[in-house]
Amino acid sequence: MARYIGPVCRLCRREGMKIFLKGERCYTGKCGFDRRPYAPGQHGQGRRKLSEYGLQLREKQKAKRIYGVLETQFRNYFAEAERRSGITGENLLMVLELRLDNVVYRMGLGRSRTEARQIVRHNHITVNGKKVNIPSYEVKPGDIIEVKEKSRSLTGIKNIVETTASRIFPEWLEVNLDQFQGKVVALPTREQIDVPVQETLIVELYSK
Repeated sequence: MARYIGPVCRLCRREGMKIFLKGERCYTGKCGFDRRPYAPGQHGQGRRKLSEYGLQLREKQKAKRIYGVLETQFRNYFAEAERRSGITGENLLMVLELRLDNVVYRMGLGRSRTEARQIVRHNHITVNGKKVNIPSYEVKPGDIIEVKEKSRSLTGIKNIVETTASRIFPEWLEVNLDQFQGKVVALPTREQIDVPVQETLIVELYSK
């Protein structure tokens, strides 16, 4: 499975904003973006005016990095969004939100999407009672996602749940952290997806 393994604080600095790739650490004084809020590299502190293409590219890169997908996979998601009826940009964000690793993160079973992906890959998650260890698995309305019975007593899982218990969960999810369980009750709408991405710019980029 291809994945980015470099320094993630560098990605926030490149995008010029916090995209919370390190979970709780992003809220502390150790946050790399707070300490160096400028782009990485030798010319990171220089002023650059982005072209129209540059703005579109930055939005695409930001979305990729928030959801932790690489270029080919992201392009495939866009193609799938185009095939579906409705608004392409909103379809794209909906497809990304319905990835299993993102749903596990939204349920509070991961402090970051990276941690949620690791929990999925390590066989701690079931969907409708069946083990699923594929982070990109697309969940559907009515699916029940939960931590395996054997994994609920693990210290790491308990610590995550304690940390995220005060999190506000999206309306399209029904979450019961006491039972380590969540249910997808509806498809997420654009108003319910709180990612700082202008999806129309991504559509314009791929439409060229």
